[in-house]
Amino acid sequence: MTHLQQTIKAVIRHGDESGYVAECIEVAVVTQGQTIDETVANLKDAVALHLEGESPATFGLRERPTLMITLEVDLTYAQAS
Repeated sequence: MTHLQQTIKAVIRHGDESGYVAECIEVAVVTQGQTIDETVANLKDAVALHLEGESPATFGLRERPTLMITLEVDLTYAQAS
């Protein structure tokens, strides 16, 4: 019996020039936006379109999977005075 995942994992990071880029781990979906909220909304739409008309099991997913999003941020280091 094959174990089907409930979640699609994605990472959001700063874009090279501006905004944010989101990339899924399990499915071939990449999108972007100017704000984190816009990027999340675009990601949800892009994943839904990618899975539209397909059986989620084809991608190793259960019916109606959810997104688990990780936000990657740069660390800020204290400067000595």
